[in-house]
Amino acid sequence: MTWWSTDDDEDDEPEFDESAVRVRPSRRGSRPRTKQRPEHADAVTGMVIGVDRGRYSVLLDENGPDERVITAARASELRRKSVVTGDHVDLVGDTTGAPGTLSRIVRVGERTTLLRRSADDTDEVERVIVANADQMLIVVAAANPEPRIRLLDRYLVAAFDAGIRPLLVITKTDLADPAEFLRNFAGLDLTVFLSGEHDMPLDEIARVLVGHRTVFVGHSGVGKSTLVNALVPSAKRATGHVNVVTGRGRHTSSSTVWLRFDAADLPGADAPEAATGTGWVIDTPGVRSFGLGHVDRENILRSFTDLDRLAERCPRGCTHLPDAPDCAIVEAVEAGELGETGAARLESLQRLLTTFAGGAAV
Repeated sequence: MTWWSTDDDEDDEPEFDESAVRVRPSRRGSRPRTKQRPEHADAVTGMVIGVDRGRYSVLLDENGPDERVITAARASELRRKSVVTGDHVDLVGDTTGAPGTLSRIVRVGERTTLLRRSADDTDEVERVIVANADQMLIVVAAANPEPRIRLLDRYLVAAFDAGIRPLLVITKTDLADPAEFLRNFAGLDLTVFLSGEHDMPLDEIARVLVGHRTVFVGHSGVGKSTLVNALVPSAKRATGHVNVVTGRGRHTSSSTVWLRFDAADLPGADAPEAATGTGWVIDTPGVRSFGLGHVDRENILRSFTDLDRLAERCPRGCTHLPDAPDCAIVEAVEAGELGETGAARLESLQRLLTTFAGGAAV
């Protein structure tokens, strides 16, 4: 025993108990950090049909008895994953669609197609237009504004790169004959519709829309919104006019919108030969530029299946352009192996490749 200890020390000083320690909780939450994410086995699947300032309109049970549109936000674990219109997504939370409810998008499904553009050909930033569309309907005016070959080329390149089937509608044919313009695309397997002010081929277009998700693209002022309103009467998309001084159209669509198309809503739908069925019309904002900075040139060639087969005989690194030495495609066309349309198809391919290879977006 010493002078600083006594026999009753253990009675006077209680043993230290760690359970009594008070720890200030983290302001970011008290849950431990982990890389394991919940499986969300109870998630339901829907399709994004609209995006507005961080809120997503998602269609559930498409064409089913409980079809509904709900509002959703992106889950925190998806903050680096883009969600665009057309995406198939998995959702958790309140998916009833009742007013004031909000569900969470926790997964984005694999995309079959992705239509993109860039601001110009050197811009590495992609602007995603739509996911999972399978057709692109390009709207071009025969006049007012004048049709632009290079802009149509760019639409075609983007469609071929995305694996989307392109279609073409020439509007305002009552103002000008589009025959000369269409000769530039004679070599392409491209379905073309001619439309006048009082003669819209609605039934013919309806037949190619049924069962498909078709994205409508076109320069401002070409009559795209007018055509959309004719095909989907409930759409009520704003229409504009072309400035008589600049020859440019005014933007009337500001966002990409998915609209349900039903051939039964068209005039003459009760006729025996009329188109029947439903599909999706995807209206996009009019653009004056369409950059191709993201395009893989090999996808352009693959869209010309007959020419792609010939390209297997080309030397490594062949550009398939007119000045390319020993190009098997050029030699085959000159020898007449591809028949009467071979030269036109080669010209179309070379123009698309040249469009992709250089020049500013138009």
